Amino acid sequence: MPQSFVTLKKEPRPTHDPPFTLKDLKAAIPSHCFERSTLKSFAYVVWDLTIAWSLYLSTGYFNHPYLPSWASYILWPLYWVFQGCVCTGIWVLAHECGHYSFSDSKAVCDYTGLVLHSALLVPYHSWRISHAKHHRSTNDMDRDEVFVPSTKEELSKDGLAALSPTWNLLSLLKMSLFGWPGYLMFHVAGRKYHTHTDHFNPKSPIFSDKDYEDIVISDIALVVWIGFLGCLAYVNSPLWLLKVYIIPYLIVNFWLVFITDLQHSDAAVPHYRGQQWNWLKGALCTVDRNYGILNHVFHHIGDTHIAHHLFSHIPHYHAVEATRHLKKVMGEFYYKDETPIFKAMWLTGRYCRYVENSGDILWFKHD
Repeated sequence: MPQSFVTLKKEPRPTHDPPFTLKDLKAAIPSHCFERSTLKSFAYVVWDLTIAWSLYLSTGYFNHPYLPSWASYILWPLYWVFQGCVCTGIWVLAHECGHYSFSDSKAVCDYTGLVLHSALLVPYHSWRISHAKHHRSTNDMDRDEVFVPSTKEELSKDGLAALSPTWNLLSLLKMSLFGWPGYLMFHVAGRKYHTHTDHFNPKSPIFSDKDYEDIVISDIALVVWIGFLGCLAYVNSPLWLLKVYIIPYLIVNFWLVFITDLQHSDAAVPHYRGQQWNWLKGALCTVDRNYGILNHVFHHIGDTHIAHHLFSHIPHYHAVEATRHLKKVMGEFYYKDETPIFKAMWLTGRYCRYVENSGDILWFKHD
């Protein structure tokens, strides 16, 4: 048993084939949970955008003469945190578009997702395609598109320092701020290819020839949005753009790395190679976690992630109910870690450092 289990007092997740099938799981979920409402989905978009716009308008009062001069030093950081959280929720709604769980209309999903994700500097179609590959090969060491653990050999290149708490802290800070753009631009923590890989080049090995037009559309949308941001910076000042957009954008980056890492990294969860992997076992190797009130802000992307990997076309507003029914069938195969999320991130970074170079069932190790 890996030392991580002993240190963290965790039981390893089952690695044998589950006694149920995907059909059994689907039968356990009420049929209405699979229904997509365009009106309801847009209601969530309007709600989130209204809050985001209201938060932006509030910044106009941060230097009001009736407020003490020091108030802005408190109000701006509060704005950044709140706006970053709300925009993370908007990101999740765009993510639903990429799974076509937003609407029965593919066109509605694609146009809405393109607008929302571009506004958050995400190449919508590019990420939609690579993310679909991740869902098809979750926790397969050779084929998963992201969250592929380092092997012992790869980690050894960084020397003993890579195992120290200080290195862990620095790595967490680096990944929290730059992990998401690093993944998009350099495929950091992604599947190993033998050439440069990114989400902007339509000839990238992530994509096939049929994806070419969609990738170009995503790139054009980003160029248009970045140009618009440049105009705003010219009219209002670069400092204004930094305060109202860029810092909240970095908060979104933080939450994306934070949430997705905790969904797929845990000392109790295995990775597979070869014939030990199958789609259902891979989908069950995800983790639900409790984000408190942020469960609602993030549209339950963190506390219903297992249901999402099993049935990604279920809308977020049905995911909690679907999870409740799935748990009755899944038994020991359902995994929710109740560790407080910031503690969980530290422990994950500290103890989920690498997997062995060989083997078909691989567990995270740290020493």
